[in-house]
Amino acid sequence: MTSSNNEKSARTTGRPTLNEVAQRAGVSPITASRALRGITTVADDLAQKVRDAARELGYVANPAARALASAQSQSVVVLVPSLSNQLFVDTLEAIHGVLRPKGLEVLIGNFHYSRDEEEDLIRNYLAYQPRGLLLTGFERTESSRRMIEASGVPCVYMMDLDTGAGLHCVGFSQLHAGATAAEHLLSRGRKRLAFVGAQLDQRTLLRGEGFRRVLQKAGLYDPGLELLTPRPSSVGLGGELFTQLLTSHPQIDGIFFGNDDLAHGALLEAARLGVKIPEQVAVLGFNDLPSSAFMVPRLSSIRTPREAIGRRAAELILNLIAGKEVEEPVQDMGFELVVREST
Repeated sequence: MTSSNNEKSARTTGRPTLNEVAQRAGVSPITASRALRGITTVADDLAQKVRDAARELGYVANPAARALASAQSQSVVVLVPSLSNQLFVDTLEAIHGVLRPKGLEVLIGNFHYSRDEEEDLIRNYLAYQPRGLLLTGFERTESSRRMIEASGVPCVYMMDLDTGAGLHCVGFSQLHAGATAAEHLLSRGRKRLAFVGAQLDQRTLLRGEGFRRVLQKAGLYDPGLELLTPRPSSVGLGGELFTQLLTSHPQIDGIFFGNDDLAHGALLEAARLGVKIPEQVAVLGFNDLPSSAFMVPRLSSIRTPREAIGRRAAELILNLIAGKEVEEPVQDMGFELVVREST
């Protein structure tokens, strides 16, 4: 479909067209299109004229028509398991900051930790012929994998690493992070160590596996000190699980929580119960959310590079879209153990 056909179709609906916006702003339709997509090569004064003209006319872009005209959209799809988790919010902000100035729209899908829901999102978004896909982790349905492979759309996986699959991925070793947590608590002289995990996505399970391996090697692993639940992670759940764990195993002297919000709940519940942290129980979290530095006591945590992962993943997808060769398809962004008062 040609641009003129698109404009004719738009006129039959009574909606203002891109040509009309361009005429009012005194620029070409191509310049108007680039300005409205936020491409930074358009001079600031011209871009402002185009935005003013679009606002005055009530113009709304038609991405479906643009995709038909070019056989490709100007969007990159980003699928995350949660929009209530600060981890993914920070990552999305970083992705947007890289892609939007390049004129690419960021289409966000939230699959609520459901592989079936993610499959539906992938199927629906691929119908719009996106330029790229940014996906969270490697755990998905076989149908999703087939659709991604058959689409030929460049794809980058975030948050985890897989050196043997031949995929482009940006993240860090969840297994190594869990091992680091165990090593830190052991270095503090703790010997009765528990792992508490919720949601139980693959990344949480890998953290637990890394934690478990270190304890097994040290001869200190007790399967009864693993408390796992598929319930969504939250502050309230953290307090509940902390109480449950101490009631059933009062000799525990260290706990690694798979997410900071669980650890926050544990610290609040410990204050209510009069449990001294870290004298009685050392508490270690994961992700190092901003509020962790202000808890009482201040929470030790493993800081994950969520913003750096978002930026690097967005830069990588831009290179793949441009057809550039990527020398390092697997990019390990690492993590940092942040030691504070709780351990």
